[in-house]
Amino acid sequence: MEDAGIYARESPYLERFVQIGIASGRVMSVSFPSAPEDNAGGEHELLDRVFAYLQSETDDFADVQVALTVPTDQRAVLETVRDVPYGEQLTVEALARMTPGLSGDEEDDQRTVRTALSENPAPLLIPDHRVRDGPSAAPPPVEQRLRSLEGL
Repeated sequence: MEDAGIYARESPYLERFVQIGIASGRVMSVSFPSAPEDNAGGEHELLDRVFAYLQSETDDFADVQVALTVPTDQRAVLETVRDVPYGEQLTVEALARMTPGLSGDEEDDQRTVRTALSENPAPLLIPDHRVRDGPSAAPPPVEQRLRSLEGL
């Protein structure tokens, strides 16, 4: 993977751009703007994979390193979400139960899960759209299309 830069490509399926930010070979951000950054490149191997996924090719992106500069409890939630398989979904409560150090019964733990999902720096790569009753860091139309793509 390229060391650093911003890359974007327009997705007809999402009706907006997919933009990734990379530093030191790790994904710093994934966003879905209506227009890309002025300095964004259009070619990147990860964008190729994302666009294959958007054409129904299964990819869990497990090998993609995402820089998670979030509090430890939120990092644990986001790392757990990465393990939810393509085409499967779960609830905030179930995700809290699955996350080391959290309990599904505690309201504070469920709040931690919701906060982690809403502040997810890399939606799609960290598939918060697979959490049925939680927020997504992706815009609602993108979240719905990702869910639809996976039959959720």
